[in-house]
Amino acid sequence: MSDRDQTPLSFREVMNLPVSVDLRTASRAFGICLATAYRQVRLGTFPCETIRVGRRHRVRTVDLMRALGIEERPIYADDLADGVALTLFE
Repeated sequence: MSDRDQTPLSFREVMNLPVSVDLRTASRAFGICLATAYRQVRLGTFPCETIRVGRRHRVRTVDLMRALGIEERPIYADDLADGVALTLFE
């Protein structure tokens, strides 16, 4: 495991997450180690819902963000310039 895997996700990294993430990424977002995340999943105390896919756990990014207290995705000037934010209002 690299140092990057153990450091919490930055705000920018959280905003760039795909639709769902693995448990390792979700645990980084909460600033907890992967072993603790698996223990919390097993006990039903992980901060947000997890989805079991085979032997792996996935977390929907919308649930992750809600648990982190991020209710809406902010719009940045770069998004407007790239035309990304325009699709949010259509």
